[in-house]
Amino acid sequence: MQTVIESNKGLTKGIGKKIKSVSRYVINDLKENKVSYLLVMPYWTIFFIFTILPVIIAIVLSFTYYNMLEPPQWVGLHNYLRLFLDDDVFLIAIKNTFVFALVTGPISFFACLILAWMINELQPKIRAFLTLLFYAPALTGQGYFIWRIMFDGSAYGYVNGILLYWGIITEPIQFFQDPKYIMPVSILCVLWSSLGTSFLSFIGGLQGIDKSLYEAGAVDGIRNRWQELWYITLPQIVPHMMFGAIMTITQSFAAADQLIQLAGFPSTDYAARTIVSHLMDYGNIRFEMGYASAIAVILFAFMVITQRFVQKYLARLRD
Repeated sequence: MQTVIESNKGLTKGIGKKIKSVSRYVINDLKENKVSYLLVMPYWTIFFIFTILPVIIAIVLSFTYYNMLEPPQWVGLHNYLRLFLDDDVFLIAIKNTFVFALVTGPISFFACLILAWMINELQPKIRAFLTLLFYAPALTGQGYFIWRIMFDGSAYGYVNGILLYWGIITEPIQFFQDPKYIMPVSILCVLWSSLGTSFLSFIGGLQGIDKSLYEAGAVDGIRNRWQELWYITLPQIVPHMMFGAIMTITQSFAAADQLIQLAGFPSTDYAARTIVSHLMDYGNIRFEMGYASAIAVILFAFMVITQRFVQKYLARLRD
């Protein structure tokens, strides 16, 4: 017994010494670099107030019942149990979100990468024109109304008109009212405007690659464009690929406005319901802020797990 007590005392002293050593290092670092810390203090203050603090508040509120009219009431895990056990619409939203993200995310990511790689070697004026051409749909905030005209449910819609003319269908298809077509057509429309920030990031990364690396690769035995892409290009733009993956994942999981513009809110049989639109329903319409915060925490967890998985995979390219 005495031996155990002495061992615990020794362990406590060791931990105490480490804490003092770390504290001394932090204090000395603050003294030596106080000007630098003062310069970055405004940024960190804004970042904490508008990024870190809202996340902490959302996590705390997710364990409460809060309707913005009464003080928050602690309910523990009730909101999370209600989400997965009682809220059938939320389960539909999870399924729709993952289907949407698994289709639009990879296709958008690889489309950005391949198109950027293809136009990178073109003349500057042609490259600038194609970059603007591919990026323009991402700048048109109300561009989805074009797709509503094309996929209009009447015989005057362009797609229905062509299908009727060719005799493929005998009566118009209600693309944005029929649950069978809402999600596939919405995915097609969103992919049209998916060449956004990731595309520009890939263009910038490809332009920054040292040309001497390709010359050295040719000396070492690289004979075609595919080998250049795999052994030189991709390892050099891994940081840009990580940034593009994060942006793509965020946009895919945060999809709501596009689907609302196309399929309405709520959509037929909740066929276009996503986690974010479910969050908007309870947060902006019903004002159940505690429940909405629980939805936000679940969405945040899904995004973090997915991003960590993708970053771990992309990091292998650098090795």
